[in-house]
Amino acid sequence: MFASALIVFRETLEAALFIGIVAAATRGLAGRTRWIVTGVAGGLLGSLLLAASMEQLSDMAGGAGQDVLNALFLSMALAMLAWHCIWISTHAREMVQQAKHVGSQAHEQGQALWAIAIAVGLCVLREGAETVLFIGGVAASAQSGWQALLAGAGVGLLSGLGMGLLIYLGLTRIKVQYVFAVSNAFLLLLAGSLASQLAKVLTQADWVGVGSEVLWDTSATLAEDSAPGMLLHALVGYDASPSALQLGFYVVAIAFIWLASRRVQAGLSPLGRPGLPGA
Repeated sequence: MFASALIVFRETLEAALFIGIVAAATRGLAGRTRWIVTGVAGGLLGSLLLAASMEQLSDMAGGAGQDVLNALFLSMALAMLAWHCIWISTHAREMVQQAKHVGSQAHEQGQALWAIAIAVGLCVLREGAETVLFIGGVAASAQSGWQALLAGAGVGLLSGLGMGLLIYLGLTRIKVQYVFAVSNAFLLLLAGSLASQLAKVLTQADWVGVGSEVLWDTSATLAEDSAPGMLLHALVGYDASPSALQLGFYVVAIAFIWLASRRVQAGLSPLGRPGLPGA
């Protein structure tokens, strides 16, 4: 029971924090609830279908099918999150006004929120598929019955959702003029976490040989499977024994998104070319 509760709590916490932070970041935008719910529903459906066919998918690409899928999901979610962070930096002032006057809506908002739906869907898809697979593994090796496993999974699910809700409520209590700056900072940390996980997948699959050496190990001080460790992992991508490649991906992802956002705020192209007039 404890193993299933811990697994479900960890996976649910990561998904709930992700959803809560992007929900706070898009507060006041018309239709954002519909887009987020669509992403969650699509991710749940996809995770069930993916988990059901994971054995066949894992045998693809010479047995590396699961690594391919993980790398693909992480890359796409990172790209969508980065795009949204940069978009927020260009529309923050408009979003503040629309948070105060929800009545008037711009057509471009709908175009921006599809990225949130995709990012949320991919996050739920990945965490949901991992949850189903991990619970299946626990069930195969556990001596307790399904009732105990399901009870533990229920406790973990409710605990993870509750923690994510607390984070969301904390963000929504911040004054509207500050909510975008605070939530964007959280989104940056989430992007760094996704980049670090992507580097870990690439290293474990032996697709990248450089930077695989472990830089430090703090598991004796703060284990990843402890409650504080799981919370830090979900919030900022904490890893007790990160590799040089993970740290590099983490720093580069955050630096790139932050610099691109600053350039867009200044009316420049995020990739170094002059911006369009009136951008």
